[in-house]
Amino acid sequence: MAALLETHDLSLRFGGVNALSEVSLSIEENSLHAIIGPNGAGKTSLFNCLTGYYKPTSGTVSFQGKDITRMSAAGVASLGIRRTFQNIRVFPKMTVLENVLAGAHLRASANLLAIMVGTPGFRRSERDLHEYAMTSLEFVGLGEQATKFAGDLPYGMRKRMELARALIADPKLVLLDEPAAGVSSVEREELTRVISRIHDNGISVALIEHDVELVMGIATDVTVLDNGRIIASGRPYDVRNNPDVIRAYMGRSRK
Repeated sequence: MAALLETHDLSLRFGGVNALSEVSLSIEENSLHAIIGPNGAGKTSLFNCLTGYYKPTSGTVSFQGKDITRMSAAGVASLGIRRTFQNIRVFPKMTVLENVLAGAHLRASANLLAIMVGTPGFRRSERDLHEYAMTSLEFVGLGEQATKFAGDLPYGMRKRMELARALIADPKLVLLDEPAAGVSSVEREELTRVISRIHDNGISVALIEHDVELVMGIATDVTVLDNGRIIASGRPYDVRNNPDVIRAYMGRSRK
């Protein structure tokens, strides 16, 4: 399959600390690519470089053949890359539906004048966005929660709401930062099903996840980071049995 997103010799330094060192990886179209590794391995730093939140010290990032290394986070999102975060970003006093609509600005086509005047085209756009937001919520199993305040949702449901907010922008690639962290076993299973459904619907997925069993059950490809470097990459079975990966997870590398 063709590469959707690629990095070449990507490095990131904070003072004297190498967060990433010459990371070269390829996320293929229609893949579900997991990025795993011990704590402090550089996984979230990598996501931040891919999405424009950090500017790498050296190296390049490309998406569909376009260099996006120095592009802003908003610019990267406009190309069809959306992400979730380790710490859920929720507007607690807004409804679940309103929280999802907050992620829809990249789909909205109305200009400022149309919004102020309330033209028929603007009203039609608003209806379409509302319907699409409901479709996204139903996709993640939260259709019946649409009118509830987001702050009242259990933690696992908030995680799924964040997935719906990413999906409303019609992304080509979704980056999920530890989607199953802190959820119950029941919610973990539901999240796993939703992530698999996203991939089955033709959206490429990259996820950071500490739950190795979850990763091995759904990923098509796995990259392992340790101390900011790639120590293994390939299909799940091959990576799981790689001696360097086994050593990293046994605690012989930095935690």
